[in-house]
Amino acid sequence: MTEETQSPPGSSRLLDILRQAPAQKIMRMPDADHGLADAEPFPFLAIVGQQEMKLSLLLSLINPQIGGVLLVGPRGTAKTTAVRALADLLPDVRRSLCVNGCTEEIAEAEGMGSICEHCAQKFAYGEPLTIIDKVRLLELPLNARLEDVVGGINERVALEQQRVRLERGILGHADGNILYIDEVNLLDDAITDAILDAAAQGSYTVRRGPLKLTYRSRFVLIGSMNPEEGQLRPQLMDRFGLRAIVRGLDDPELRYQAYEHAASYRRSPEQFAGAFASQTIALAEEIEAARQRLQGVRIDPAARDLGLQLIKHMQIESNRAEMTLFEAARAHAAADSRDVAEVADVQAVSLLALRQRRSEYLLQFFAEQAREDDAMHAFWGQRES
Repeated sequence: MTEETQSPPGSSRLLDILRQAPAQKIMRMPDADHGLADAEPFPFLAIVGQQEMKLSLLLSLINPQIGGVLLVGPRGTAKTTAVRALADLLPDVRRSLCVNGCTEEIAEAEGMGSICEHCAQKFAYGEPLTIIDKVRLLELPLNARLEDVVGGINERVALEQQRVRLERGILGHADGNILYIDEVNLLDDAITDAILDAAAQGSYTVRRGPLKLTYRSRFVLIGSMNPEEGQLRPQLMDRFGLRAIVRGLDDPELRYQAYEHAASYRRSPEQFAGAFASQTIALAEEIEAARQRLQGVRIDPAARDLGLQLIKHMQIESNRAEMTLFEAARAHAAADSRDVAEVADVQAVSLLALRQRRSEYLLQFFAEQAREDDAMHAFWGQRES
């Protein structure tokens, strides 16, 4: 951020940084570098436009209780690029050192029998079961098997050591992290059901014969899809908190700027990312500050009433609408260095939180049911008269 665009002292810079990414810092890049530099992620702030997509992703980093994000749009609109760009913005989390996911929290809340024998011995001697580490971004490949997702028997250990050991799958490793599913609408139904159950319960159990292990699975779910390739199952659609529509850029100047950024990144990923380094660090610090502030953010009564009226007006049945709307409003207020979520915060996140939640099928179903109920009430009324 330049000196001219800095926010007043004491206010949050997060939303300002998001709106005013320093495109002017992109310089002439050298010839293409075909070495290891291409592993450097594309800078989040270098994504041109797409404010709705970027805001939804940042709000989910601030407040995981929002319930994740679904990015809906055609190919080539930077959906996957934006998700992978979150790598430089992810906060810290306490992570288990055990392959079974044992933590001090589990031992204290559920007793020593809830953790493995090795960790129980470590815990008894006061040795740590966890470390502080960065939140990770895990991608679920479309060709993943059900065992890859939920876990199963370690075949290598079984063959080499002649013993059977259960190991957690992608869902277990996703605990405390972000799980990203590209083309989520093409996911196998069995895997979809496993993810739904794990996300709803916050844990899941793997049984293989006499062996049984339960793993924590509290993760932020991010999905992306192209509606041309098919719709998403209603059960999975309802699990996503925010839904961002990602369209192609309308302004020709912005489209050319996006081309320039992509071309510069291909020539030298490290140098391109370096041009955004200071702003990326500032944004990561603001996200962490907003996460710390979130716990004290409350909903203003006027904002509460407006949100409830809007949900009623939209005829939305699912109670997840309130959860998503108000948690997103709290995150938006925290991002703006405020302790009260106001009407403006509800308005800012209402499209993201409430779109695609009204079911035309349910509206028709309830209308038909009401007519049937009225006919029965009329019959009983005639009998009584």
